[in-house]
Amino acid sequence: MPKSLPQHILENLNTAVLLVDDDLMLGAMNPAGEMLFETGARQATGQPLAHLLPRNQALLEAMHQALVSGHPFTEHGLRLGVPVNRWITVDCTVTPVSHVHGNSELILEINPIDRLLRLAREESRHDQHAASRAVVRGLAHEIKNPLGGLRGAAQLLERELPSEALKEYTRIIIHEADRLRNLVDRMVGPNTPLRKKPMNIHQVMDHVRSLVLAEVPAGIQLERDYDPSIPEFPADAEQLTQAVLNVTRNAVQALNQEGRIEFRTRIERQFTIGQKRHRLVVRAEIEDSGPGIPEDLREHIFYPMVTNKPDGTGLGLSIAQDIVTQHGGSIECSSRPGRTIFHIYLPLENGHG
Repeated sequence: MPKSLPQHILENLNTAVLLVDDDLMLGAMNPAGEMLFETGARQATGQPLAHLLPRNQALLEAMHQALVSGHPFTEHGLRLGVPVNRWITVDCTVTPVSHVHGNSELILEINPIDRLLRLAREESRHDQHAASRAVVRGLAHEIKNPLGGLRGAAQLLERELPSEALKEYTRIIIHEADRLRNLVDRMVGPNTPLRKKPMNIHQVMDHVRSLVLAEVPAGIQLERDYDPSIPEFPADAEQLTQAVLNVTRNAVQALNQEGRIEFRTRIERQFTIGQKRHRLVVRAEIEDSGPGIPEDLREHIFYPMVTNKPDGTGLGLSIAQDIVTQHGGSIECSSRPGRTIFHIYLPLENGHG
């Protein structure tokens, strides 16, 4: 028997649609709802909605009020706790439906917006980062010109000084001028063109792991969880190694002598980076069990000179972002106490997709 047009439309919506009775028991759910809650409609039907929304008491109470008042409501940017310990951000609309025989039902529409929020954050961060990089490059040019003159003058002065004791002062000037020049160069970031050739992301991760193993104390474990099906793709392995190393050393410093770092790789399908959608993307992650990044720093950690470490320069993550961006990828961070993850996304543009 062919499906009716409303049923066909409902089954093909990307929005999760749930029908709930006046006792907040689930009556029906479309395929988008099954995907969202990772359960079958047949299994969930007849169960309390609280089983699907175990950590959303405020929403359940608002739905009770909607049944009593008969007024619909919409919540934008709602953090929704769903089974399997996941939190998602959604736009949620609840619409009461009254029947002639007196009882009422609710139509619950849930539209996940995490992807849209991620793209908006990524675009905003990219624009802000590009603006800050332009300022830094301009500032670097203005600093390096007089710095070169200062260093040259100190060298000329050193040749004229008769005393070795006095020449020590000019050597200090030259040394500090060189140190400032190197700092400015690091602020500007890598400016050499990428030398791309087919490479394996796991070789990069393992090379970084071996470098860090020689530095970390015995109390830090370095673990691996790789997807062996990820193919080679064209990239500059040396620069990607620097990016992953910068992120990993950040994680080591956060652990303070004890904890766990995990290197993980996965494949993302139909993934958008910037304005471009890719069929296949590598997701390389560095996760640590440290205390987490302070909330007031999370939106700014990729900016130059931003750090919460007394002896830090705030350049490592900025340089990592530059390198990943040059590869057409993006880098993101999610953090809470006990779990901080840096996600590096790199498109697979080598014909394997």
